[in-house]
Amino acid sequence: MPIIKHNPTELFPPYRNYSHAVEVKGNSRILFISGLNGYLADGVTMPDSFQAQGEIIWTHIGTILVSAEMGYENIVSLRTYLSSPDYDELNVQLRMKYLGDNKPASTVICCQLLESNWKLEIEAVAAM
Repeated sequence: MPIIKHNPTELFPPYRNYSHAVEVKGNSRILFISGLNGYLADGVTMPDSFQAQGEIIWTHIGTILVSAEMGYENIVSLRTYLSSPDYDELNVQLRMKYLGDNKPASTVICCQLLESNWKLEIEAVAAM
């Protein structure tokens, strides 16, 4: 299944680890991953730091991808919600760590999250 990145030169240069648009061609499977937060498996415990919450979320995403017989390279779109713009650089570093050379379509939104201790929430779309 071809995944084609669209980054026309008429647009501004893509940000790090980002594509303006991603096209999935042909017969494919598409996996929509709900917004995930940094709770551990008990559903109660959550570390306080942005970095720790981010690592947990990306691990959760990886677990879901494996359950669908996919990997991080299959992610075609990300939507990240940050509780503060101060977390932007840490967020980029986590994305680069887990996505490697994959540059999915991506949006980052700064907003108040549902729970005050949440530092970020990430939802994803993967295809193969």
